[in-house]
Amino acid sequence: MKGVKLWLLLLLVGFAATAQKKYEWKQATSNGYTYRYVTNDPMAARYYTLSNGLTVILSPNKKEPRISVRIPVRAGSNTDPREHTGLAHYLEHMLFKGTDKFGTLDWAKEKPLLDKIDQLYEQYNSTKDTEKRKEIYKEIDKISGEAAKFAIANEYDKMMAAMGAQGTNAHTWVEETVYEEDIPANALDKFLDVQAERFRNPILRIFHTELEAVYEEKNRTLDEDGWKLQEASHYYLFPTHNYGQQTTIGTIEHLKNPSLNAIRDYYRKFYVPNNMAIVLAGDFDPDKVIAMIDAKFKYMKANPVPEYKPAPEKPITQAIVKDIYGPSAESLQFSFRTSAADSKEALLAVLAASVLSNGKAGLLDLNLNKQQKVLRSGAGVRQYKDYGVFNISAAPKQGQTLEEVKDLIMGQLDILKKGNFDESLIKAIVANFKLAQLQGLENNGNRVEEITDGFIKHKGTKWNEDVAVLDDMSKITKQELVTFANNFFKDNYVLLYKRKGESGNVVKVEKPPITAVETNADKQSPFLKAINDKPLSAVQPVWLDYNKDMQKGKLGNADVLYVQNKENSLFRMYYYYDMGAWNNKLLPLALQYLQFIGTDKYSAEDISKEFYNLACSFNANAGNDVTTISLNGLEENFDKAVALLEQLVRNCKADDAALASLINRLERTRANNKLNKNVIMNALRNYGAYGEKNPFNYTLSDAELKSVKAADLINILHNLFNYSHRILYYGSKPLNEFSAGLAKVHTLPTSWTPTPAAVVFERTKLTKNQVLFADYEMKQAEITWIGNLDKYDASKEAVVNVFNNYFGGGGMGAIVFQTIRESKALAYSTFAVLQTPNKKEDDFSFVAYVGSQADKFHEAIAGMNELLNTLPEATQTFENAKKSLLKDYETERITKDGILFSYLNNEKKGISTDLRKQIYDKATGISFTDLKQLHQSGIANKAYAYCVVASEKSVKQEDLEKYGEVKKLSLTQLFGY
Repeated sequence: MKGVKLWLLLLLVGFAATAQKKYEWKQATSNGYTYRYVTNDPMAARYYTLSNGLTVILSPNKKEPRISVRIPVRAGSNTDPREHTGLAHYLEHMLFKGTDKFGTLDWAKEKPLLDKIDQLYEQYNSTKDTEKRKEIYKEIDKISGEAAKFAIANEYDKMMAAMGAQGTNAHTWVEETVYEEDIPANALDKFLDVQAERFRNPILRIFHTELEAVYEEKNRTLDEDGWKLQEASHYYLFPTHNYGQQTTIGTIEHLKNPSLNAIRDYYRKFYVPNNMAIVLAGDFDPDKVIAMIDAKFKYMKANPVPEYKPAPEKPITQAIVKDIYGPSAESLQFSFRTSAADSKEALLAVLAASVLSNGKAGLLDLNLNKQQKVLRSGAGVRQYKDYGVFNISAAPKQGQTLEEVKDLIMGQLDILKKGNFDESLIKAIVANFKLAQLQGLENNGNRVEEITDGFIKHKGTKWNEDVAVLDDMSKITKQELVTFANNFFKDNYVLLYKRKGESGNVVKVEKPPITAVETNADKQSPFLKAINDKPLSAVQPVWLDYNKDMQKGKLGNADVLYVQNKENSLFRMYYYYDMGAWNNKLLPLALQYLQFIGTDKYSAEDISKEFYNLACSFNANAGNDVTTISLNGLEENFDKAVALLEQLVRNCKADDAALASLINRLERTRANNKLNKNVIMNALRNYGAYGEKNPFNYTLSDAELKSVKAADLINILHNLFNYSHRILYYGSKPLNEFSAGLAKVHTLPTSWTPTPAAVVFERTKLTKNQVLFADYEMKQAEITWIGNLDKYDASKEAVVNVFNNYFGGGGMGAIVFQTIRESKALAYSTFAVLQTPNKKEDDFSFVAYVGSQADKFHEAIAGMNELLNTLPEATQTFENAKKSLLKDYETERITKDGILFSYLNNEKKGISTDLRKQIYDKATGISFTDLKQLHQSGIANKAYAYCVVASEKSVKQEDLEKYGEVKKLSLTQLFGY
C-alpha cells in the first residue's frame, strides 16, 4: 500500500535517541551541480533540478553493484481526457514499443503505414454503424500486418535483458505513470542512453495487438472481486473527483474507440521534463551520474503542465451501503475519505489505522483476530495527493453474517473513539516503525519507491516533512488521536458487502478479429546494435565460500549456522526442521493453534502485546517438508524475545474454546478456497502433476479436522524442540556469546525424538494427453500445461536457466510472450518454464500458462502447442538470454541470513559449494543446439495434463475433448475435503 503509511514504514529514524534532530533543507554544490538535501535523511537523497526542469533524485547505497530506477511521470487516470479514459495506461504500454530509431527495421517505410493506421482509427472512433466499423477494423488489421513487417517487437526489453536488467515493468495509477528497472551498476551509461531515446519520440506501433492485451487486462479485472470493491469504494467516496469517476484501465466504450492522436496529445502535454523525474538508488557516484543524466536528457524542453484541479468533494453525511456480487468468498469493506497528503489529518489517519491494526497489538488484532471472532480483519490507508482512503476490511467465520461482522467492526471503532487503549501503544507503533525502517533501508527498491511517491504527491518539495514523520507521530497524544477519531469516524463511510452471486451488469470486451503480426524477433536495429556493442566495465561475480562466509557451532546436539551482522542492530534467528506436513498432517494446525493460546503466565493477547512492545516478532510455519520457527527484531531485545518464545512453546496451555474457534475459521477458509479461482487452479496443477493423491489434497478431511483434540496439538508443541533441528542466527552477537546465551533457555534432549516418516508423492508419467477441468463462473479461461521430466541433475541447471530466459520465463523479451501476446494478441499473461526441484530426489517439471478470453480458448492452446512442439530460433534473443543470466550472477550478492539459506538449499541438492559458480561457468559455453536438444527431449511432442479453469457456459465438453481425455473434477476431489 502506497502513501503515508509506507512513508512510516520506510523513512523513520531512530526516534529514542534523536527526537530533537531537525530535518531541514540544505543546499550544496559538487562537480558544478547544485543540489538540495535534507539533514539527517537516512537515504542521503540528493535533489537536483536540471535547467529544463527535470528532477533527478539520487540515493547512493553501496551494498551491491546494482541500481534500482524509477522514472515517474505525474500523470495518470486523473488526467485522462473524459472522452478517452484509460489513455494514460495505453501510453504506458506503448512506451515499450520503441522510437523512430529502435523497434524499426526501416522507419521510412514503416511511417506511411502507421500514418494510415492513425487515420483509420480516427474513422473507427467516429463511426457508429456496426458493419462499417467492422470494415474499418478489417482494414486496420490488414495495414497493421503490413506495418509490422518493418517493426521489431520488444527491442526495448532485449536491450534491457542484454545489459542485465531485472524487473522491467511499468504501472499506471490515478496520479502517476512510473517506469521501473533494476540494472547492474556498470550498465548505467547504456541504460541512460536507452531511456533518453525511449522518451524522445515514442512510436505507437504494433498498436492493435497491444490494445488487445489491454482488453485482456480489462477482462481480468471483471473476474476479480477485489478490483470490483476498489472501484466501487472510489466511485462512491469520490462522486466528483476523478479518483472515483475515471478508472485507470478505462471504460469498455473508450477501450473500443481509441484515438492515437489523443494519445500523442497526452504524451506531448504531460511527458515533459518539468513533470518527470529520474530516481536512482544504488551503487554509483552522484557527481558523475548527474552529469551523465544532464548530458543525455538536455534535449527535453519544458512546457507548462495543466494541473488537475477538481472541485472539492462535499462531506458524506450518511452511510452509503451497497452490495457487490461475484463468485469469490464473502467479505466487507468500510471506506472513509481522508484528507490531503502531508496534512496533519492524514498522519492522524495512519496512526488510527495502526492502533486498529498493526498485525500484532492493534484493537482488531487483539480483540477480533486473536480472539477469533471473525475470519480476518485489518485496516490501512491508501493516500493520494488530494485525498486518501481509509479502509477497514473483514471476512466472516463459519456461521457468521456480514451484518454481524459489521457490528463487531463498529464496536472496535467505538473503543478507539472512547480511548479504551493504552497510550503506550503509540510508542510501540513508533518503535516498530523504527524496526521496519532499518529493514527497508537495506533494499534499493524500497528507497526508490518511497522517493517516487513523494515526487508524485508534491514533487519532492516536502521530503523534509516525509523524513520527519516519525517525530511528528511521536508527538501525537492519545487525546489528540481520540479527538480525531470522534470527528473522523461517523456515518460518513461507504460500506460494501461483497456477497456471493452473479454480477448482472458485467459486459466483457469482445474479441476483435486479429491476424497475427510479424515480430521480427531475430532482427535488430542499428540503435540496438550500437547499445549492445558499447563496452561495459567488468563486474566480477562473488561466490560464497561456506567455510569462510558462515560459521558452524553446536548447542547441545543441535548444529548452529551463524553469520554476524556488522551493519545494524537487527537480528534474525530460526529453528529449522527437515520435517513438515508430509511427516505429520497435524503439525501445520498445531503451529496455527500456537498463535491463539497462552501459557500459565501470559494470555495469547499478552504475548502479542509483549512481542510488539519489544519490536520483535515470531512466526511458526510448517511447509511440506520444512518447518521454521523464526524470531526477528531489535538485537537489544533478543534475550527477552527468545525467552518469551521459549516460554510460549514449552508452556503453552490447551484452550478448547480457542481450538473450536480455530476449526470454525479453518472450515470457513477451506470453503472460501473453493470459491477462489487461483486456489482452484493450484489444486488442478497438483492433480495434473501427481494424480489423485497429491500434495495439495494431502490434508485433514472434514471428519479429521472436527475430531482434532487440543491435547494432541499441545503435545506436538511441547515436544517440538525434541525433534532434530538446526539453529540459524544472523545478528551482532559473537557466535560463542550467542550460543551460550541461547543455551540458557533453549534446552535440548540428549538424543532426538525420531522424525516421523514422510509420505512420498510420485509424479505422474503421462502417455497421452489428459484434460482436467474445473468449472468457475468467469469471463476468461485459464489454461495450464503440466509435464513431468527426468530426475534432478545439477549439471543441467545451467542449460535449464538459459532455456527459461530464452523461451518463456525471461519476461517480455521471451519467445512465449512475444508470440502469444505480442504477435497473436491471445493473452495478457502467459509464461512457460522448466521448473528445477528443491531436492536431488525430485524431478524436473514443466509448466506453461495462458490466461485468455474464453472465446480465444482454441487459439490460445494452438498458439502454445506450436511453441511446445517447435522451438523458434532467434539468435539475438538467445544471446540476450545468456547475457542476462551471466550478468545476474555477476551482480548478485548473497549476504546476511541469505548465506545460511543458500547453504541449506544447496545441501538439499547434494551440493556442498555455491552452485551458482557451476551454473555460471557452464552457461558461457551453452549453444542454441543445447536448448533445442533440451526442448526436443523434454518438451516437444510430449503428453501433457491440460488444467483448465473456466465457465462451462463458455468452454464446452466438446471444446475440451479436442485435446485429450476429459476429466471434470469436483471441488471435493481437488481439495480432499
